[in-house]
Amino acid sequence: MGKITETIVAVRGGGDLATGVIQKLVRAGFKVAVLETAEPLMIRRTVALGTAVINQSATVEDMTAVLANPAAAGDVWAKGQVPVLVDPEGLSLQLLQPQIVVDAILAKKNLGTTKAMAPVTIALGPGFNAPSDVDVVIETMRGHSLGKLIFNGSSLPNTGTPGLIEGKDKERVIHAPASGIVIHKRAIGDQVAEGEILFTIDEQPVRSTLSGTLRGLIAEGTKVAAGLKVADIDHRSHVDCWSISDKARALGGAVLEAALFVGRQKKLF
Repeated sequence: MGKITETIVAVRGGGDLATGVIQKLVRAGFKVAVLETAEPLMIRRTVALGTAVINQSATVEDMTAVLANPAAAGDVWAKGQVPVLVDPEGLSLQLLQPQIVVDAILAKKNLGTTKAMAPVTIALGPGFNAPSDVDVVIETMRGHSLGKLIFNGSSLPNTGTPGLIEGKDKERVIHAPASGIVIHKRAIGDQVAEGEILFTIDEQPVRSTLSGTLRGLIAEGTKVAAGLKVADIDHRSHVDCWSISDKARALGGAVLEAALFVGRQKKLF
């Protein structure tokens, strides 16, 4: 039986919701490593530690993440930082030997997470079944059950429609109308008008679907496929694009609860 401060948690995914999870785990004392892709596709980049893959480092609230290799993870933790590894397949897990693995990719399907990866496995959202795929599934759909720990069964299925916020759902999210390279015209945090050009994809203009705050925008230079989610408009006033969201904090609390509950059952600490 070890201590929480000696317990390694590998979080697959470094997007905005995963960052809320990472913060709870880091604050609880766990050693957290983030596993990301070589070309992250997150849009709420100002609150996503996974952007360290692009920028070498990323700071969100009280956390700083740095791009590293698995062998350097210990040095990064010693500095009070979070290592981000380019490892979508989870090959570094053999070296890291985490006691807990969290799938926070939010792909709406399982991209390879198994119970063999760690003594405790936790997954967010649709695409997983407990206890066959992982020990615990976390409900991610907004509403009464958001953050619920599921020990037998699956989360609610993906509806394909963003959560309703003050009467707006589908129009809040912008998908790529074509494949190509993204070039920015506006930046996250900008106030934009409905119909205004936000970015181009291979010189094809992509316009805002609403008037409001540009809350999310995929990284410039990203090669996107048609249909990919590439931007997010929030029509509410006083939108905060720089701190972790309420949903991310709720999911972070749920993952921390699952890690402590199952970890103690399995006598990890």
